[in-house]
Parts: sequence; C-alpha cells; structure tokens
Amino acid sequence: MKTKRTPKRRLKFRGSREHGYGKIGQHRKAGQRGGKGKYTGGQKHLWSYIVKYEPDYYGKKGFQRPPFYMHKMKIVNVEDLETIAIKNNSNDLNLIEFGFEKVLGKGTITKALKITAKAFSKSAIQKIENAGGQCIPSNTLK
Repeated sequence: MKTKRTPKRRLKFRGSREHGYGKIGQHRKAGQRGGKGKYTGGQKHLWSYIVKYEPDYYGKKGFQRPPFYMHKMKIVNVEDLETIAIKNNSNDLNLIEFGFEKVLGKGTITKALKITAKAFSKSAIQKIENAGGQCIPSNTLK
C-alpha cells in the first residue's frame, strides 16, 4: 500500500515571500531578537539577568575631582639653582618670585646659596646644606 509522504519542514512556506514571519522586516537583523550582544535587552526583557548577575553594570562609581581644583606645584631642581644665581648675580634666591614653589634634589650644587621657597624635598635640603647653603621655607604663595 502506498502512503503519502509528509513534506519536510524545510519545504514549508516555499513560494511565500515572508515564510511565516509576517511583514518583511520582522525577521531581519537583530530587532526580532531584541538586539545583539551580552547585555541585549538589559532594560527590557533581560533586566532580571542584569539585576541578578551584573548589578554594577549601570551607574557611575566614585568621584573625580574637577582638574581646575587640583594644584600642581611648579618645581625646580638643585642642579638649576646655580644657573639662576649666576643670571641674577645673587646668592640670595627667592624662588617664589621666579614662579617656583618646590625645590627637588636632582643634580648637584657647589655654591653656598640662601634659597627661599614654599617647600623643599629632603634630598634638596641635604644637598644645599652640604654645599654650605641655607633653605628657608616660606608659606606664602605668589
């Protein structure tokens, strides 16, 4: 006895334009699936996943201070002090007048200089005093 062969699933909707998905755009790209990627639908149908497994995905963390509040000290090194003293023909240097606030200890110094600045590093104080100079900290800013 002959039986009628049932059509395969892939043969369904052959000849129809939309293959059962309605209008043309309803089966194109990622709109049908709610988007692409891991957090697709994070504010829609996958919100429960976000809440359970990725609770810190949304929102800002911490605080970043605006840069105009941050004060960067203008520095000068010990190796530059002698050239500044030679240009000004003086052994008494007020570095605040030159726009410097802190003296750092890079380099060497041989002259005995009397230096006024807002701040000194430990190595700068040691090198200046070993050369016979003097460090005078001043708390006034220009």
